[in-house]
Amino acid sequence: MPRAALTREEVLDTAAELVKQHGPDALTMRKLAAELGSAVTSIYWHVGNRESLLDALVERTVQEMGAIRPTGRTPAARIVSLARGLRRELRARPHLIAMVHEHGLTERMFLPVRRTLVREVHAAGLRGSRAADAVRAVQFQIVGFVLVERNRERAPVQSPAEEELWTGATADEDPALARALARPADPERLFTLSVEALVTSLLA
Repeated sequence: MPRAALTREEVLDTAAELVKQHGPDALTMRKLAAELGSAVTSIYWHVGNRESLLDALVERTVQEMGAIRPTGRTPAARIVSLARGLRRELRARPHLIAMVHEHGLTERMFLPVRRTLVREVHAAGLRGSRAADAVRAVQFQIVGFVLVERNRERAPVQSPAEEELWTGATADEDPALARALARPADPERLFTLSVEALVTSLLA
């Protein structure tokens, strides 16, 4: 029996979850109705057709990405926190971000974060082209790191594996380095380390 009192937000929440897990191709009105325990006609009433639904998901994703806020006592700390938050959100919704890109709204999506970065680099005393370089460098670092992560995750199994390649000889007779490179990377720690080093250099 179809459920009552379905809301637009519930439809968008469930549709976003389906896209997050399986990609936009898996989002059909029939499947969405089944997930919601509702009639397809009720979904059409709330969000229109499938294209309208996808447009609404894109717009909502743009708004959500604009809600990322920095924390910390110094401009450097706030920039690092903003970078970590943006990376986390990009990784949490790759299919939705891809839809935003396909709709030509990537620059608009990043604008709120970039404006926040502008405020922080201004607070650190940078102006003009130096401030612009800092904003772009941080954004490129975040997006580039996420792309590398995604490519590594989707890559086929490597043979030989990374841990098999590093020995004293391949590490210039630095056994500690070889052991460290043979262990799996910690992306969160590496990301924070790289952003902190970049921000420290940019704000110096």
